[in-house]
Amino acid sequence: MESALASFHFDGKPVSCEKYGEGHINHTYLVVTDSGKRYILQRLSQSVFKDPEGLMKNVAAVTSFLSEKYDDPRRSLHLIPTDKGETWHVDGEGEYWRAYDFVEGSTCLQQPRSTEDFRNSAAAFGNFQAALSGFPVEILTETIPNFHNTPKRYEQFKASIERNAAGRVDEVREEISFILDREGDAAYLQNSLLDGTLPPRVTHNDTKLNNVLFDELTDEALCIIDLDTVMPGLVAYDFGDSIRFGASTAAEDEKDLSKVSMDIELYRAYCDGFIPACPSLSPEEIRSLPYGAKIITLENALRFLMDYLDGDIYYQIARPEHNLDRARTQCKLVSSMEEQFEEMKNICEAYI
Repeated sequence: MESALASFHFDGKPVSCEKYGEGHINHTYLVVTDSGKRYILQRLSQSVFKDPEGLMKNVAAVTSFLSEKYDDPRRSLHLIPTDKGETWHVDGEGEYWRAYDFVEGSTCLQQPRSTEDFRNSAAAFGNFQAALSGFPVEILTETIPNFHNTPKRYEQFKASIERNAAGRVDEVREEISFILDREGDAAYLQNSLLDGTLPPRVTHNDTKLNNVLFDELTDEALCIIDLDTVMPGLVAYDFGDSIRFGASTAAEDEKDLSKVSMDIELYRAYCDGFIPACPSLSPEEIRSLPYGAKIITLENALRFLMDYLDGDIYYQIARPEHNLDRARTQCKLVSSMEEQFEEMKNICEAYI
C-alpha cells in the first residue's frame, strides 16, 4: 500500500487511508490528502481477474469514452494516473493498484429506500448502456472468460460437486438438486447469443443497486461504478442482475428465507426506468429480460454454492456459512420469480 500511495499523482500528500465499502472481490480504501481531496484506492484481486492489465485497459477506455459524453464530471469515474503516466501501479509483490477521484456529494445504497430509487438506478444503467452504444466493443478484453456462459457455469458446478473439496456436499443436497433441476432453462440466453437471436452489447455485468452512486441531496442517479466486468454481453445480463439484487425484499445474505421474495412492483419500476432509457432495444431483447432475471439469479445461486463447496476461495465471507446463506437466498428468489413469471413477461411485453 505504501508504494501505491507514493505512486499515484494525488493532489497533496496522503494523510489517511482507511478500508472502505462492502465489495466482495477487490480491496478498497478511502484516501484523504493534506489538501482535503479524497480518492478511492483499490488493490485488484488477481485470484478473480487473471489479466489485470487487460482489465485496466478496459476501464481506462470506457471511462475515457464516457467522460466525453457528460459535462458533469461526477457522471463518470476518473482514473488517477501514476507519476509515470500509467493508469495502474504494480507493487514489489506483483499486486495491481488503481485510484479514482472520489465522487463527492454522492451516496451508495445497499437496498432501495423507495421505488423511485430503483427506477432511477434502472434509468442510470439503461443510460450507461445507451451511452456506450457507439463504443468499439471489439477492443474490450473478456476480463472473466465465460462470465455469464451459464451452461459453462453448470459444467464447473458439477465438477465442484464431484471434487467435494471442503467435504460439504452431503449437507447441501437440497440446494444442489434445486440448481441441477433447472439446468435446461438456464441455457436460454447463451443459446440465443450463439444463434444470433440476441445481439452482443457492451454490458456492465454487475448491475447491482450498490454500483450506482446517487446525489446525496437530490437522490438523482449520478454515476455507474465497479467497471471490472465491463465486456461484451447481453442486455438481459445487466437487467437480470439488477432485478435479482434490487427487487429482492431482503439482503443478499439474509438467513431468514421467509423474508425473501421478488417484489413485482420493484420489477415493474425497473422496467419503467431501464427500457425507455435504452431506446435501441429490439423486441427480442425486451422479451429476454424476464429470462435474464431468472437465469442470472440462478447463476448466482450456483456460484455462491460452488464457492461454499470449494471452501470459500472466491468471495470474501464474514461467517462460516456466508456463501451458503447467499446461495439459499438466490434459490428462494428464483422460486419467487417462477411464481410470478407470466406477469413478469406481460410487463415487458407492454413496451414492445
